[in-house]
Amino acid sequence: MTADDLHDFYRAYIACLNRQDWPNLHRYVGEAVRYNGASIGRDGYRAMLIGDFEAIPDLAFNIELIVAEPPTVASRLAFDCTPVGTLFGLPVNGRRVRFTENVFYEVREGAIRSVWSVIDKAAVAAQIRDA
Repeated sequence: MTADDLHDFYRAYIACLNRQDWPNLHRYVGEAVRYNGASIGRDGYRAMLIGDFEAIPDLAFNIELIVAEPPTVASRLAFDCTPVGTLFGLPVNGRRVRFTENVFYEVREGAIRSVWSVIDKAAVAAQIRDA
């Protein structure tokens, strides 16, 4: 894939997540995907995403930045949401929070093979503390 192809692929992947279109996740995520170094497979990855949407019913992945250098895509995602209980071990309990995620993907043969994610949990903690 070219850098432009990766941009388009990534935007389509994020749209798939935002639609919660789990039957089509295989179009973007490889069977043996790794997440932060752990081999969780596509089924584990899907379960993780479903759990995220259960914990955050109004979850939406908002792309702030995409940088592509094949086979890698780097993105900064922004979230403005209302988790129902705990989030990252923090008692959010229905309060609106904003945070970001910096995430890197390795895309090979048309599928995400590895994901490395760093979420700004400190931003959530500060909003809970200051509420």
